[in-house]
Amino acid sequence: MHEATRVPPREGPQDSPEDAGRAPRHIRNMFSAVAPRYDFLNHFLSAGRDIAWRKATAQALRHALARPNSRAADLCCGTGDLTFELERYSAGRVFGTDFCHPMLVLARKKALRRSTLFFEADALALPFPDDSLDVATLAFGFRNLPSYAGGLAEIRRVLKSQGVLAILEFSEVRGPLFGPLFRFYFRHLLPELGTWLSGIAGPYQYLHDSVVKFPNQQALAQLLSDQGFHRIRYRNFTRGVAALHLAEKP
Repeated sequence: MHEATRVPPREGPQDSPEDAGRAPRHIRNMFSAVAPRYDFLNHFLSAGRDIAWRKATAQALRHALARPNSRAADLCCGTGDLTFELERYSAGRVFGTDFCHPMLVLARKKALRRSTLFFEADALALPFPDDSLDVATLAFGFRNLPSYAGGLAEIRRVLKSQGVLAILEFSEVRGPLFGPLFRFYFRHLLPELGTWLSGIAGPYQYLHDSVVKFPNQQALAQLLSDQGFHRIRYRNFTRGVAALHLAEKP
């Protein structure tokens, strides 16, 4: 795990007033369109690394999840892959929330014979009481929020004191050889592959464009600190293709 030094956050999609008004509807429509092939595309385009990243995220939270009667919420849960990993370590209850109905339909089908409860909810207006969650997670969903500060404020509201927030998100790739190779793949090949495999133009170009604008590891850590979280640390996966940030509510 790495500690953070202060770095100004890069601009994100929430910084445009025009985008803030239309982005949620646009993003919901994109995810609804790719939902039937979402799991396959995640695994194929990441060469299966996304599975390992989610498993590592759940393992990093196992002590908080193991608290008696713990309550955890996987926000922007999609089809529930991280939600189910959290359930493996939970001594209490795990919830999955998303604002994209077709994704939740698939998550509920995968949840047969499981105790996980999935329901539709906006991450900026969560249906949980104040100070009610031990753990909150977002896997590749935080980047899509129309307001990063608003999302963190809402998550801080629902977390208990010493509750843990985990954000698994694409980040800044490091390395003199791997970095340029990955950026070429991510900029030129991934959008074309994603469009071809999904049959839908747009979502995988948006993926590239939104990641380029997203705060890097240090900047996201600083944003978490600015929003009142502490004990902030992060871990790079696959040389920074993804990073897991952990933070606690004081």
